[in-house]
Amino acid sequence: MLVQKLSACEEFIAEDGTIFREQLHPDKQPLKLRYSLAHAIVPIGHTSTPHSLKTSEVYYILIGNGEMHIDGELQLVEPGDAVYIPPDTKRFIRNCGDQPLVFICIVDPAWRMEDKTVY
Repeated sequence: MLVQKLSACEEFIAEDGTIFREQLHPDKQPLKLRYSLAHAIVPIGHTSTPHSLKTSEVYYILIGNGEMHIDGELQLVEPGDAVYIPPDTKRFIRNCGDQPLVFICIVDPAWRMEDKTVY
């Protein structure tokens, strides 16, 4: 059994400007996973940098309110919302609330730097 504590994961600023902690990744733990799972925060008033991935992604909103932008479409998101992001789509999220926007990112297949394009 593996229980990966968020507090044990290194915090870093991702290429899209979000505060990130990667919790599960098949390249970093001896796990038979196709996907990777990370915890992300967009501070109040901030927007992630537009980017795309060659893989599919899901954001699951935990705390805060935001504007999700995918290929020119806009949808307001709030806690409990799951957002499916198709491969090769330009996406970014804006924190439009009064608290940090906190969400989980699931990337399938697992996230790789070479699959990401930042605009």
